[in-house]
Amino acid sequence: MSLRDPNVVNTKSRKRVAIVIANPAVSTTTGWPVGFWWSELTHPYHAFVEAGYEVEVFSPAGGQCEADAMSDPNDASGYSKTDLISQGFIHTPDLKALVDHTKKVADLDVAAFDAIVVAGGQAPMFTFEGATDLHRKFAAFFEAGKVAAALCHGSAILAYAKDSKGQYIAKGRTVTGFANVEEDFADNAVWSYGMLPRDKHVMPWRIEDKLQALGANYVRGGLWRGFAVRDGNLVTGQQNFSGEETARLVIEALGR
Repeated sequence: MSLRDPNVVNTKSRKRVAIVIANPAVSTTTGWPVGFWWSELTHPYHAFVEAGYEVEVFSPAGGQCEADAMSDPNDASGYSKTDLISQGFIHTPDLKALVDHTKKVADLDVAAFDAIVVAGGQAPMFTFEGATDLHRKFAAFFEAGKVAAALCHGSAILAYAKDSKGQYIAKGRTVTGFANVEEDFADNAVWSYGMLPRDKHVMPWRIEDKLQALGANYVRGGLWRGFAVRDGNLVTGQQNFSGEETARLVIEALGR
């Protein structure tokens, strides 16, 4: 990529990225423990380190975080068993420590970083409404012209993040996030296994519906296909298979 590319935000120094993961919680719809999703942390982390970036891991409350079980390649479900990047991360003590000892978002110095990336998992849908420090920091990155990115259910941050004029950051912008067809797929899966009655849903609300309601131009790729979109310095990824695509657009914006 040319250093003169007008889409590059800054190419003069080694880049620093803050990845935010959700703190553990209990789903109010299912009663299950929920957390962040491994691949939405590990795949962007891997891409950024490969690009020579420095990466730090934060969470709204700080401290130890827990992943959604099915995102663990060692989980009995086998859902993520082919995720070798997460497997390597989990079994590298220095990297696993980043999850066990996350820094508080309140202590995140916007001036010291070039980008923020908010990972998903189930917990953001239940915890981000009250994560007011994260609302402010995400908006601060965006208004400073730095890259503000969110992935999968991490795009829940866009339901709360507003600029200094009180406008939703996502309003009028092209964004993506966990799609309704994927929510339908998840609901049907738990219904078919008798894990929830058919009048109950896995999620309390839906990313696609919410983003459209607040005036965003919501777009999506195929069902469970890696997909991300960039609108200026706002980057969003569709779901848990979109970590690499999301990171690639962040790198495109920042340059190497």
